[in-house]
Amino acid sequence: MKTTTKAQLSVMMFLEFFIWGGWFVTMGTFLGKNLSATGGQIGQAYSTQSWGAIIAPFIIGLIADRYFNAERILGVLHIIGAGLLYMLFKSEDFVSFYPYVLGYMILYMPTLALVNSVSFNQMTDPTKEFAHIRLWGTVGWIIAGLVISYIFSWDNEVGVADGSLRNTFAMVAVASLVLGLFSFTLPKTPPTANNSKKGISDILGLDALKLLKDRNFLIFVISSVLICIPLAFYYSQANPFLVELGMENPTGKMTIGQVSEVLFMLLLPYFFKKFGVKWTLAVGMLAWVIRYVLFAFGDAGEMSFILILGIALHGICYDFFFVTGQIYTDSKAGEQVKSAAQGLITLATYGLGMLVGFWIAGVITDQYLVSEGIHDWKAIWLWPACFAAAVMLIFFVFFKNEKIEYTS
Repeated sequence: MKTTTKAQLSVMMFLEFFIWGGWFVTMGTFLGKNLSATGGQIGQAYSTQSWGAIIAPFIIGLIADRYFNAERILGVLHIIGAGLLYMLFKSEDFVSFYPYVLGYMILYMPTLALVNSVSFNQMTDPTKEFAHIRLWGTVGWIIAGLVISYIFSWDNEVGVADGSLRNTFAMVAVASLVLGLFSFTLPKTPPTANNSKKGISDILGLDALKLLKDRNFLIFVISSVLICIPLAFYYSQANPFLVELGMENPTGKMTIGQVSEVLFMLLLPYFFKKFGVKWTLAVGMLAWVIRYVLFAFGDAGEMSFILILGIALHGICYDFFFVTGQIYTDSKAGEQVKSAAQGLITLATYGLGMLVGFWIAGVITDQYLVSEGIHDWKAIWLWPACFAAAVMLIFFVFFKNEKIEYTS
């Protein structure tokens, strides 16, 4: 791959995740503090990610892959997205905010597949090359959090009080417009003949349903859906929680989770090969339990290191369960239904699992509202901790260990 092409793809990936990380982390805080949204409404706003994940395969499989170059539709989606992000910046209440965030996520979620398609189309050895490109996406997410906390201070006590958090939407609207225009300079990625033959069953991964006859795979799928419920608590409530406790630079400190993700990705092959798929998945679920217990008993004063440790567990939480799960799915599916199986897992987790999870997180957060703007966070975080523990025990009892080869 040419150096100029590698640079183009790196910039594309950086902006793609700078945009997402620049508003998604702090949206719950903005909605609660500045638009007076309830926990249920915050959960509803975050569930737009799930609706986007459900609809995205149709946009990619039935439209983009058949009729348009990937880089062109990427550009169009991000240019339209820039307009929707600007409307989020202008929104004054949740009623006006919600339609725009729903529309935006329906457009944004397909771009996650499109940036991968553009990248893979330029690679001669994706196994070795893709990780170096995708790393820039994580860097983009981290930089977005650092900019919000340490450069503009939009998430500190004064910034939250005066409504400065809405500026995050203006910032990413500009980034989205830049990426939209930049996308038209990316290497051409035309539709392929094979993609044009895709049907509804291919797009939804229905061909992979036969894998559910395998008891282990069925237990894995059920566990994957259920573990997304406590995951939704972290995505939607962690930033409001840290802000309410008075932690300094909460968004910037949450980027420790992305740094952790990169570090534990390096350790995953060793752990996987030494302990096997069952123990790796179980440790990933255990990390969720520990994280939420730490959140329940930590504070922004002398015990703030406990909260930092909880954030730093993100690498184990995500890599050891979700990345290992992708590897396990790949090995069980075989060549014929490999793509369908990955599509099914994505639909089940980021679609169904997190859709339910965001709703439950919103309901429980509202239930423990002590007074206006004050929550009983200890009680809130013990709910996902107990739920994750139950899922882990069910998985550990019913999932039989298998020998699976680690593949990048």
